[in-house]
Amino acid sequence: KSLEFKNNEYIPKKFTCSGENINPALIIDGIPPETKSLALIFDDPDAPGGVWVHWVLFDMPVVSKIEENSAPGKQGINDFGRIGYGGPCPPFGTHRYIFKAYALDTKLNLEEGLTKADLEKAMAGHILVKAELTGLFKK
Repeated sequence: KSLEFKNNEYIPKKFTCSGENINPALIIDGIPPETKSLALIFDDPDAPGGVWVHWVLFDMPVVSKIEENSAPGKQGINDFGRIGYGGPCPPFGTHRYIFKAYALDTKLNLEEGLTKADLEKAMAGHILVKAELTGLFKK
């Protein structure tokens, strides 16, 4: 969850390409005690060309909060072609943006710059629990 917005509510402009383009603080609840690392995927299923990846984060320590404008782990490449966070930036209309947090039973020990598909493949069979937070945004 986030202190900045509730599930299915609008993401504040600050966290988008129309603002500071930084990640919001996120609270991760219900982490199983056997969790060895966390991962996060942030994407837009409403993008015109298919799902657009905004952030890939993995090998995070087991923390209950990701601070605003921080990446407590390794980062993958987003569909903007950069490593790190890329905020919501829809070409038109209101889009849904989904933060998906994963508790894993292992540390993946992968290199920065991997893709969402690489991360999903590496996580297969290691996901203890998954949580989602959906935010909305339109320019």
